[in-house]
Parts: sequence; structure tokens; C-alpha cells
Amino acid sequence: MQNYYVVIPAAGQGKRMNAGKNKQFLLIDKIPLLIHTLRVFEEDLLCKGIVIVVNKDEEESIRSLVKKYKIKNVIHIVVGGEERQQSVYCGLQKIDGNPIVLIHDGARPFIQLEDVHHVVKTTDAKGAAVIAVPVKDTVKLVDDNEIVQTVDRSALWSAQTPQGFHLEEIKNAHKKAAHEGFVGTDDASLMEYLNRPVAIVEGNYENLKITTPEDLLFAEAIIKKRKEAANT
Repeated sequence: MQNYYVVIPAAGQGKRMNAGKNKQFLLIDKIPLLIHTLRVFEEDLLCKGIVIVVNKDEEESIRSLVKKYKIKNVIHIVVGGEERQQSVYCGLQKIDGNPIVLIHDGARPFIQLEDVHHVVKTTDAKGAAVIAVPVKDTVKLVDDNEIVQTVDRSALWSAQTPQGFHLEEIKNAHKKAAHEGFVGTDDASLMEYLNRPVAIVEGNYENLKITTPEDLLFAEAIIKKRKEAANT
């Protein structure tokens, strides 16, 4: 299995959370959300280093969290840009060579190591990989509040993170996107913009992104379920 680095964007303000602060600081089971995410990679011997991308005003707070919770595998904490895409590129620039690099949302604390490793293995074999889950709901295409079409969901997947790439290729994708003014909805879309293939790795529905207050309820339920499983 290949080693890898991971870039974790954690600069977003999470306006939909209505918490009055960056959601990375919200407590889940009495531990900050970001720390839950960092611990996954801290505990993985294959992870050669973590780069956290932060908001300038929160840089010292993030450094304090990392120190308090003894996250030793963080090699850089870097200030990001105005948008997520710019922030990720700032993080990528802190890694040298051409290793496999994962990009993983700071607000996805429940990714499992077996899925991380599956993404790394697939990236090594295919060049780029995205963890995703099949869409479960019926999807409607809507225009002006009227249904235009019911979309065939059999070919639809909800993309998650981590997303894996070879460093030089994803850097080149970011450079081209920035030069041509293309803004993708995720990092895989930048590879698609270069007409590069991206493989899908089927993941887990528990790998949710904490975005709204309701997601905190799901988060607590996932933690409870995992604790019960660990005690059986």
C-alpha cells in the first residue's frame, strides 16, 4: 500500500450551521469536530503528513487545538484563499514531490480507514479516485419550480471526500482552472475539466459532511452506534 499526504480544508465559515462560529470548533461527543477528522489520519501509519488549510483569523485557534489534542502528524497549517478551491491549492503547494495526496473535508469526521486506503489504492492504480455513494432518493430536474424531468438515478452518485490524486497532476489541474477562470464544485471536477478519468470508490453513508444543525444529531447517533459496536 502506498503512503500518502492529506490536505484538509477547514477554513469555511459554515453559514448553514447558524452556530456563529466555524463549525470545525463545534463539539461532538465533547471533542471539536476538526479533531475527530484529524485523528483518523493521525492514527494511520500510511499518512506521511497532514496539511490543514485555515481562515487567517482562526490560525492560532487551530494551532492551539492541534497542540491541545496532541495531533503530531500535522506538518503545515496554512492560511487559505477566499474560496475552497483556492484554499486547497494553498495546501497542495506545501507538499513536495509527486506523492499521492488526498483532499478531505474537515467537516467529514466519520471517514473510515478502510475507505481511505481503498481511495489510496485506487488512486495508485487509476490516477485519481473519489469516494462516493449511490443516490438513494428520486431526483427531479426542476425549472422555475416545475418538474422538467425525473432523472434516472441508477447512474447518479453523491461525491464525498477523500478524493485522491497524484500531486503534480492535481496541481496542474488547479493551475489551469485558475488561469481559465474555471471553478469546480470539488477537486475531481478540476480533473474532469482536463478530461482526465476519475475512478469511483463506493463508500459509506455514515461519511456525512456536517453542514446543518440536523447533521449534529446524525453525528451523535453515529458515535453512539460505534461505541456500542466497540463494546460488544
